[in-house]
Amino acid sequence: MDNTRLNALPRRQWLAAAAVLALTGFQRTALAQVSTVQVWKDPNCGCCQVWVEYLVANGFKVEVRDVGNTAARKRLGMPEALGSCHTATVGGYVIEGHVPVAEIQRLLKERPAALGLSVPGMPIGSPGMDGPEYKGRKDAYDVLLVQKDGASKSFQHYPGLPRMKPQAGLQRVSDGAAVLPWATAEVRRIDPTANKVALKHGEIPNLDMPPMSMVFQVKNPAQLQGLKVGQKVRFQAVQENGAYWVVQIEAAAL
Repeated sequence: MDNTRLNALPRRQWLAAAAVLALTGFQRTALAQVSTVQVWKDPNCGCCQVWVEYLVANGFKVEVRDVGNTAARKRLGMPEALGSCHTATVGGYVIEGHVPVAEIQRLLKERPAALGLSVPGMPIGSPGMDGPEYKGRKDAYDVLLVQKDGASKSFQHYPGLPRMKPQAGLQRVSDGAAVLPWATAEVRRIDPTANKVALKHGEIPNLDMPPMSMVFQVKNPAQLQGLKVGQKVRFQAVQENGAYWVVQIEAAAL
């Protein structure tokens, strides 16, 4: 409704029309705030960036802070045990990890009294970890509804698909690190405070993981000493409780 038409209305109708316009503007502002997602992530984490692009493709406005997510997770109250590679906020809730859009939308619609949602670790098949390089692999995982006291329960279960057994002699847990294959990588970022390292790596056979850039937790923080950004390294990695860990890392032979 333009100003000319408003000026021609009786005072009572003008006030009513102005109220409608104000309410409409408020609703649009509120909707924009609800649908704006703030994301804290490592600038070198490829799967985090894919998740951001996934949100944008599904209608969310995203503001990215490429400073890592450890401090943000702690400040927002998300338990470390439920952590992943990125932390976000939307509509007053905390979103941790590769949470599907459908569950974020459900959260914003139902508005439960809770801290937010988490997909701990980085399950393959979740949004951002589901590209063609994974060849259709899907691991089962739960989207957890996290209470403000840190307690959690399943909000939605996503079943996995049957997969081939790991190759003979390869371990998926840390108790056999000596027999794990070595993978090669370039160091992209080192976070000694959070005991994390961002690697642009080649294939990791025991994890069925194709070449990509990703942030790993480090079992032995002392191994980060002496590493430099841009350095070529070789490393061994495992998956435990959905999280990816470097158990050995050293400079690659020239």
